[in-house]
Amino acid sequence: MFVFTCAGCGAQLTTPLSQVALPVHARQKYGNGAQLPVLMQAGTFAVDPEPWGGPWRVWDETGPGEAEERGIYALVHALSDGMPGASVTAPGDIRGTRLIPEQRGGACCGLDGADGPNMACEACGLPVATRVDDCSLWQAVRLSSDAVHRIPVDGAHTAPLSWAELAEQGEETPLVEPIATWGGPLGPSHHWSWSPQWEAAAGHALAHLLVASRGRPVKVPDGAATDVFQRALDTLLPAGGPKRRAALAGPGRPSPDAGVDVLLVPVHPQTGQTWTPTGPVESAYLVPLPLGVWLRLVSAQPYLPVPASGRMPQDVLRDDPLPMLPSYLFRADRATFQHTLARLPAVRSPWLRTILANLTHGTWTELF
Repeated sequence: MFVFTCAGCGAQLTTPLSQVALPVHARQKYGNGAQLPVLMQAGTFAVDPEPWGGPWRVWDETGPGEAEERGIYALVHALSDGMPGASVTAPGDIRGTRLIPEQRGGACCGLDGADGPNMACEACGLPVATRVDDCSLWQAVRLSSDAVHRIPVDGAHTAPLSWAELAEQGEETPLVEPIATWGGPLGPSHHWSWSPQWEAAAGHALAHLLVASRGRPVKVPDGAATDVFQRALDTLLPAGGPKRRAALAGPGRPSPDAGVDVLLVPVHPQTGQTWTPTGPVESAYLVPLPLGVWLRLVSAQPYLPVPASGRMPQDVLRDDPLPMLPSYLFRADRATFQHTLARLPAVRSPWLRTILANLTHGTWTELF
């Protein structure tokens, strides 16, 4: 457990927190006017290793040499010159701070952090953090790495859950969920949509799937994985040639056969480590997925896929009322996909650079 203190005066700024992995949707901007929930669970924090927020420099002011030193291997619109290593936590875990009104940024419904740190230590006035709670952004507080100290505190040390425990106790992330809005002429409302977490996870995984494809078509497992990935893979990859096979693998799952080239595997939500296989598939390319998304992919279908006779089984999907489903096909999060692919060294390949360039020009809007 840790608490964060002000680097200027030593005042305590947080409740005791446990470190976990940074969620893959931490940088996501979702929709228009959506009211997203808090990013981090209460009592936790995660470290973002990359710079975040302004000031910004466009690509022509940096160039490929500096970008590669920062782990970016393809052209991006701009690079953040913000301080890396921010500790991200829930707003409710912050103590002893006050907002800086003049640092509101260009937000419309809340704070977006565009003007830099907007929270100061209440004791000494040092800017220590940036609160983000604007529409379409996940609510969080980012403690500046150069303005706070992380101090270990006494308390029971809880070891990370084992993979077997995670497989048994972990919660699935729903593929469809109600999204709240800030309101319109009729006031606050909500609509059913594809999960923002799923869209971000799909964008991150799709970048890895393209790298794993080596420019060949890829077949993902039947079920939800097909709905989420196959349409994009069939569009972005050539149709001819032998297909590379992808399979689901992880704790409690039978080991895939040796003919599998790509494995969709979970990431430990506490340590951030990717599950690794043993045996004949240990050389397969690992595509990381958040645990809740992976658990949903490996779960049994919640309804029977064929008409039933006799009495209606309990698990059959009924049509009264109809299920709440979005009115459009699933789309991966474009920004998460671009952010991930640009940071994979394989993107130096001309065909992957072409995909990134086409995205920049607005191609494939039906996929992202």
